[in-house]
Amino acid sequence: MEKSPKIGLQGLLRPEDSIVVLIDHQPYQFTNLNSHEPTMIVNNATGLAKAAKIFNVPTILTTVIEERGGNIIKQLQDVYPDQKPINRTFINTWEDPKVTDIVKESGRKQLILAGLWTEICVAMPAIQALGEGYDVFVVTDASGSTTLEAHDMAVRRMVQVGIVPINWLAVIAEWQRDWARMETAGQLSEVIIEHGGASGVALAWELQLLNTPVSTN
Repeated sequence: MEKSPKIGLQGLLRPEDSIVVLIDHQPYQFTNLNSHEPTMIVNNATGLAKAAKIFNVPTILTTVIEERGGNIIKQLQDVYPDQKPINRTFINTWEDPKVTDIVKESGRKQLILAGLWTEICVAMPAIQALGEGYDVFVVTDASGSTTLEAHDMAVRRMVQVGIVPINWLAVIAEWQRDWARMETAGQLSEVIIEHGGASGVALAWELQLLNTPVSTN
């Protein structure tokens, strides 16, 4: 019997198979974001984007009608200063070939989505992409909704059809997998210290202790 790709070691995220799409982190969406503290969504989406860059995971930035809804938030644009976000009119990102063609051409099947709002701009592409054979992961703490109920119902709906909810720290931990991978460990530590909240504080403390000489007196 063939195992599901979502269980076993193959169920974990791998940088070489991952692609990230960050959807509509724009001023208009933030004005009616009530499921989370907005600063948390900004922080988590930015941490995810920085980690993706470290692991060379392709990351697509998108906006919807940016001339009215506003430019993508500066924190994300600063991570990818040379990338112009794909601006669309489709509510469902997955109906825009400017986005889907990039994903298809990458050949990557682990699709990681985050955006505003969860119940609309995240759920719609997630459900459609799942039907097209992608393993879809939604970063719930880098996404948000008009209400807490809307966010919760969107996550429940997606889980029902086989989409995997995950938080941003879990994503980057699965990409890293082994702290002996020094080519990314140092850079990733800096992202965690800057964006990881209490985990970042604890990591900075641990590094301090490791670098503090033990008295022999």
